[in-house]
Amino acid sequence: MMKGLDSRGQVSVEYLLLVLVIILMFTAITIPLVSNSLQASNDVSTASDAKNAVENIAKAVDMVYANGPGAKRTISVYFPQTTTLRASNYTIGLNTTLSNGTKFVNATTQYIVNKNVSITEGWRTVIVYWPVGSSITYNVT
Repeated sequence: MMKGLDSRGQVSVEYLLLVLVIILMFTAITIPLVSNSLQASNDVSTASDAKNAVENIAKAVDMVYANGPGAKRTISVYFPQTTTLRASNYTIGLNTTLSNGTKFVNATTQYIVNKNVSITEGWRTVIVYWPVGSSITYNVT
């Protein structure tokens, strides 16, 4: 009778080891997949935030341009990373660092704007204005 209990115990241990090996294999496969998915999700979020920021600034430039000299527009914009906001001719953009490199995210305007401003990550106030006798410019605070 003792021999029967020992063989059942051995079978139980073998099943437990088999289940453990299957769980370890499953974990080894899924952890890299989850990690890649998280990186891709973060990249999409960062790129989307950057695109939203430059599009809102471009819309503010267009609004000031439509209103003429003396116009001013103040907006609040979220910048996902510390970078430089670059405006050259009809393009406003910024470099965004993603997991697979750097991407330049930009938007176009109806008016020429030339100015580069260093910005830090977070919510910033952007003031777009057109002084009489000058050209459209902006400040980021």
